[in-house]
Amino acid sequence: MDKVNCAIIGSGNIGTDLMYKIINTSSLLNLTGVIGIDPDSDGLAKAKSLGIQVSSKGIEGFTSMQEYQDTDIFFDATSASAHKHHHETITADNKQMIDLTPAAIGPYCVPVVNLSEHLQEKNVNLVTCGGQATIPMVAAVNQISCVRYAEIVASVSSRSAGPGTRANIDEFTKTTALGLEKVGGAKKAKAIIILNPAEPPLLMRNTVFTLSDTIDTDKIKDSIQSMVKKVQEYVPGYRLKQDLQFERYGSNNPCRIPGYGQFEGIKTSIFLEVEGAGHYLPTYAGNLDIMTSAALGTAEELIRLNKQ
Repeated sequence: MDKVNCAIIGSGNIGTDLMYKIINTSSLLNLTGVIGIDPDSDGLAKAKSLGIQVSSKGIEGFTSMQEYQDTDIFFDATSASAHKHHHETITADNKQMIDLTPAAIGPYCVPVVNLSEHLQEKNVNLVTCGGQATIPMVAAVNQISCVRYAEIVASVSSRSAGPGTRANIDEFTKTTALGLEKVGGAKKAKAIIILNPAEPPLLMRNTVFTLSDTIDTDKIKDSIQSMVKKVQEYVPGYRLKQDLQFERYGSNNPCRIPGYGQFEGIKTSIFLEVEGAGHYLPTYAGNLDIMTSAALGTAEELIRLNKQ
């Protein structure tokens, strides 16, 4: 299969890690450009040293180059506020946008859960790092038993949260909660993020709680373990940190869900860890690695599915 040309908007940590992933691991993508706004950024310097065309004048600078005309897929690794302009520019020329920001202009996309539903969309949104890590788990439970409520806590190293991540904190909680509902299938959801200042830095940890209808817990366990294996196909450092935990609530010991009311069923507690691949970022930055891995996986799967 011929390689498809792609470019990255954003020369920060996420964009640079994605650059190395594409160059070193992808058999389907050819990187034609890296776009930034800081001519002194490390990402642009590294791209230039690898012989990749760069623009330090943003997307406008790149659109004036021949490489723009030859590029089919764009990854946006900037910010939610900047994405609107990038979206308008790219999609006006009928090019594919894969959005790594929480802007959510396009439909939420988690490759293992719902990518096949959005093959004709010119902008797909990868929700958030917490969403990419936890939505597959909520979806796995929901495939077996209706999830009435889901709550996730994403704990990431403070060192791995740069200016872009910190600027998007509010969008993170809103977008992740919506993703748990729209993609994961939860009737109601809540998301919390913790920037952990521990030294040495800890790996990304995610705790997922679901409240679902009563069913055989072995079926829930099998569904979760199957989903973990699917995610590991593009995020090898994604794993269950410990055994799943189940609690049953009945008429004698009901649970109350805020905004929902009394609940009788099964509470599933899922404990995840995400270790980065270390292509550019340190391995503790699993929160960033899962986004770049999901972006690469999404692009490659879009290519495969659209070739069929």
